[in-house]
Amino acid sequence: MDNEDFAADAALFARMRAMWEGVDPVPATLVDRMVAAVAVEDLTREYALLTLVEGSLAAVRGEADTATLQFSDGTTSVLLHASATEDGGRRVDGWVDATALAIRLVQGDREWSAEPGEHGRFAFDDVTPGVARLRMVVKDSTGELRDFETPQFEI
Repeated sequence: MDNEDFAADAALFARMRAMWEGVDPVPATLVDRMVAAVAVEDLTREYALLTLVEGSLAAVRGEADTATLQFSDGTTSVLLHASATEDGGRRVDGWVDATALAIRLVQGDREWSAEPGEHGRFAFDDVTPGVARLRMVVKDSTGELRDFETPQFEI
């Protein structure tokens, strides 16, 4: 193909674009609606709903010694209770209402693992204060394995 062919194709595509813009123009709000739809879909998958059950928003970071957080993605719910230890660390007790096969608390490069006990109970000892995220592999009611991940939270 030479430059004349490219110019002819470009002119043809420009006429087609102009024709379609006149016949069926792109709605003015389409881009914003698509961005919102993708963001909502991503939120559903990536972020569980964070609800503070008791205490204040700075409960563990501030002067209070404990905080209780609840996370849910509509299928699985997790309750976490974080408390300060005497040495300045944190203990995180948790309960999950699904069959959990792997439970990890992640802070950057550091990671703590816990084995789910009876009634979905688990715990992490000697956790460093800071921003963390809970990651689990759970088995749903159909027996399918899926990942559950909380948004980041401060302990």
